[in-house]
Amino acid sequence: MGTWLPERAEALAFLAQHLKTTNLVRHSLATEAVMRSLARRLGADEELWSLTGLFHDMDLDIVGNDMSRHGVTTAALLSERGFPEEGVRAIVAHNGDELGVAPEGLFQWALIAGETITGFVVACTLVHPSKCVAQVKPSSVRKRMKESRFAANVKRERIECIDRTGLSLDEFIALALAAMIEVKDSIGLQGLEPTSGFEPETC
Repeated sequence: MGTWLPERAEALAFLAQHLKTTNLVRHSLATEAVMRSLARRLGADEELWSLTGLFHDMDLDIVGNDMSRHGVTTAALLSERGFPEEGVRAIVAHNGDELGVAPEGLFQWALIAGETITGFVVACTLVHPSKCVAQVKPSSVRKRMKESRFAANVKRERIECIDRTGLSLDEFIALALAAMIEVKDSIGLQGLEPTSGFEPETC
């Protein structure tokens, strides 16, 4: 069983060797933050979960549109380094609908749900480009989930993974929003600091 859990600087350098597209890097950083918060909330391994979130889309610049290789290529790169098998399996399972792999277990469900929610949060800020992530409310994210413009390419099963974590949809979204606010500058969603929860006007 692998044991490679790099320090963050090493992990970022490893990611940068393989992933160059700015928006994909930002998504990876957002997912890293969300997975760390989920692990803390659910009593799981914060280091393993956050690194798995950081690395989960690492191969997208390599595989391009060939989704039959997405996740598998990252898994091979991480396995060569000795990354824990639990994280490797979660990365493969996050693209399970394309690979014919059914996700199972809390870690795998959390990764799928966590990286899916980050996309909806970003979509919510795109509705009003002047809006910062600190102004987004859980109700705004729920609304985006129902709109075909943003949800057309997201399978319902990915959102349903939220239920499998044992958290309510609102708690899950609020946790993800708080995590993304903490890293807003590095994920390109700069804006005001939150004041008292998610009270500002919704998008």
